[in-house]
Amino acid sequence: MSPETEQWTPTHGEPYRPVAHRPARMPSGESLARAAQLRERMDERRTVRHFSPDPVPEQVVRDAVACAATAPSGAHQQPWTFVLVKDPAVRQQIRAAAEQEEQVSYDGRLGDEWLAALRPLGTDAVKTHLTDAPALIVVFQQRYWLGPDGAKRKHYYVDESVGIAVGMLLTALHLSGLAALVHTPSPMRFLSHVLHRPENEKAFAVIPVGYPADDCEVPDLVRKSLDQVMVEVWAQV
Repeated sequence: MSPETEQWTPTHGEPYRPVAHRPARMPSGESLARAAQLRERMDERRTVRHFSPDPVPEQVVRDAVACAATAPSGAHQQPWTFVLVKDPAVRQQIRAAAEQEEQVSYDGRLGDEWLAALRPLGTDAVKTHLTDAPALIVVFQQRYWLGPDGAKRKHYYVDESVGIAVGMLLTALHLSGLAALVHTPSPMRFLSHVLHRPENEKAFAVIPVGYPADDCEVPDLVRKSLDQVMVEVWAQV
């Protein structure tokens, strides 16, 4: 085993060593107020497909990615890579490849049932958001760890871990005043080629980031109520 391989560990090169974690307990009144405010703010979040080309503060995007990278992950292996794409030429290349795949999908690859589900959302194979938005965050999942010497080590719960991180990324972007969209062209193998990613990474999602266009429109959607999505199980009295 090489020195590079031996040094890889999520615990600073040490065996299991617990450290104290005793955050101050938030007063219940403050907790209730913060939860209500967060619920209200997140209810305002919408998926945006019409972006302004206006630039966004780059540090805001970096901080949002840093927040996403705090997500819990299987065995704390943090199996994600976030590629921030600002180059217009690269974004155009991604759009061209994505639209080619999307056209095949909308022409029948998705199937009638899936197309029927998409119809109320007004989507099609044209993906202007990939070039209109000033930045793309392409999220890759690391299917396994790849060391500098080519050594490999399996990652666990990769889909779940990266999915949680993307959810936290969307939350951080929204709370920072930016709009976003989760775009998943299928298949997405072209992203690894365009962005020169290593063999252990697989594209998970493309997330355009920016401000909504002045004439932005979104579908008139209704979210399920809390009663429709939550089941409570309490101790029997």
